Amino acid sequence: MKRVSVLVFAVALMLAASCACAQEGVTVTDMMGREVTLEAPATRVVALTAADCEILCALGCEDALVGRGEYCDYPASVLEVPSVESGANTNLEQIIALEPQVLLMGTMAQTTEQVEALEAAGIKVVVSNAQNLEGVYTAIGMIGQLMGKAAEADAMVADMQAAFTDIAAKSENTGKTVYFEVSPLQWGLWTAGKGTFMDELATLCGLTNAFADVEGWAAISEEQVLERDPDYIVTITMYYGEGPTPVEEIMGREGWSELKAVRNSAILNADSNEISRPGPRLKEAAETMFRFLNEGGAEEAAPAA
Repeated sequence: MKRVSVLVFAVALMLAASCACAQEGVTVTDMMGREVTLEAPATRVVALTAADCEILCALGCEDALVGRGEYCDYPASVLEVPSVESGANTNLEQIIALEPQVLLMGTMAQTTEQVEALEAAGIKVVVSNAQNLEGVYTAIGMIGQLMGKAAEADAMVADMQAAFTDIAAKSENTGKTVYFEVSPLQWGLWTAGKGTFMDELATLCGLTNAFADVEGWAAISEEQVLERDPDYIVTITMYYGEGPTPVEEIMGREGWSELKAVRNSAILNADSNEISRPGPRLKEAAETMFRFLNEGGAEEAAPAA
């Protein structure tokens, strides 16, 4: 009889321990230094930024996505998820109506008042702010922890790091320069400077950023590009199938014909979403750059859908 009692007691302890583990809370520190605690890993999430949406899905958590910012479009299956206005037009009513436990957002446009209103409605707000590769790894780890997918997040980061290490090992440092055009001439030139993941991709591939002396994402002048005469140009302009392609437009610009990159047709029209979003597809962006540099010639991304 005593043996039975002991056995029952032992089973009861195991069940209690199992329940305690299942109900264990999750605490993350977001990328603004805010501590956020949930009673358990999140199961209902709205992601406002495209990069966070991609990370969430890559971790196998697409089923937890109950809402997305209107620019979240990858993988294509997320287009079936309700979209909400984001950025300067963030619509709190739309978000609250979806009853998420967590809102993943960036730092671009949301205000302190909006965050407070969402939290007053019972929604935990988690902020991402990845500017460089280390920031991308941090964002992946943060979202992985939030979703109870820490091991998967660690594996994703390790996979990216291994790919970048391989590219760096194969790339010869030629001293040549690259200019990243993140906004085209017609809209006012912007580039990626020091401290950005694009700058780091250039280094991985053995190149020097022509605007490495500029901090972060910055507006520049046409004259500055002409003065620096880059060996390569990487544009992220999207092409919709009409008029000159982004590469043709750059090669046809008045006054640009003597640039080394133009003379040598050394222009890459990269997949804008892959190379501009701080998420797991930066690995593919780096691999595309490596192939371009080693195969040579102007290259165009596929037309946008």
